[in-house]
Amino acid sequence: MRVIVTGCAGFLGSHLSEEFIAQGHEVVGVDCFTDYYSRSAKEANLVRLREEPRFSLVEADLCTMDLESLVEGTDLIYHQAAQAGVRASWGAYFETYVRNNVVATQRLLEAVKGQSLKKFVYASSSSVYGDAESYPTSESVLPCPVSPYGVTKLGGEQLVYLYHRNYGVPTVALRYFTVYGPRQRPDMAFHKFIRWALEGKPIQIYGDGEQSRDFTFVSDAVAANVAAGISDATGVALNIGGGSQVTVNEVIGILEELLDMDIRVDYASSQRGDVRHTSADTSLAASLIGYEPRVDLRAGLAQEARWVRRAHFQSTERPVVSVRKPEAAMAVGA
Repeated sequence: MRVIVTGCAGFLGSHLSEEFIAQGHEVVGVDCFTDYYSRSAKEANLVRLREEPRFSLVEADLCTMDLESLVEGTDLIYHQAAQAGVRASWGAYFETYVRNNVVATQRLLEAVKGQSLKKFVYASSSSVYGDAESYPTSESVLPCPVSPYGVTKLGGEQLVYLYHRNYGVPTVALRYFTVYGPRQRPDMAFHKFIRWALEGKPIQIYGDGEQSRDFTFVSDAVAANVAAGISDATGVALNIGGGSQVTVNEVIGILEELLDMDIRVDYASSQRGDVRHTSADTSLAASLIGYEPRVDLRAGLAQEARWVRRAHFQSTERPVVSVRKPEAAMAVGA
């Protein structure tokens, strides 16, 4: 099959592209290398893919490129590209989030209507729920985002549904609950926690640390995407979670054991747009696409810790992982 993965140089997009290459498919990766974090980190994600003859990279902006010629003859589209980050989405930067998360999605959907497409899989987020009214949260709970980022992801999700409803585009939206693992974005919590701990620096946590998340290992998120693409499910949004709800303080305790060190923690004020808890009810995803998370948090954190050591402490030149806005530097994630 011919598979398009937008945001292919990103965390999940690069893993997903590698999986389809491993399955023997042709993968066309699209990425515009936004400056939210460094290009060098994204290029590191592409090292294996650039060696594959069945992978091709299109460096272009979804908001301006010719999408009709790109999507022609494509079997599956995985729309991973997005402007990430809850805390950076306020104020003047909101325009960027609307452009990259809403306008880009609409243009891509417009290009695929009428095409013979097997599935259009959209990367949504648990941020669409905001402070959900019940936990674990099912897809029947009314989305009520509390950050501009969440608003734009919900806007993209609604576009995906209306192109299914009005043009018959076979779509599935996957609401990710805090995906983590090797190659995690440099602004995400686990990446920062592990790196700072290994550098002997205190970890900064916004809030009291008793906020909890449903953490999802990257291989489980990849498996959900693959399953959604080949399933009969269409016109639905599905929760993709890791199967456990853990507080940030509990995460620190696990890391202390894995890294065999005491970790210093500095607590700071909670930030706008952060939700108190997330917990995914994945029963609908289990029913429709056979989704079942397989990697528990401790095992997943061990894999990410090994990657952080290799990426930042076993090379002569550390990759640049600075984040554009300082307030985005400690995102627990959606």
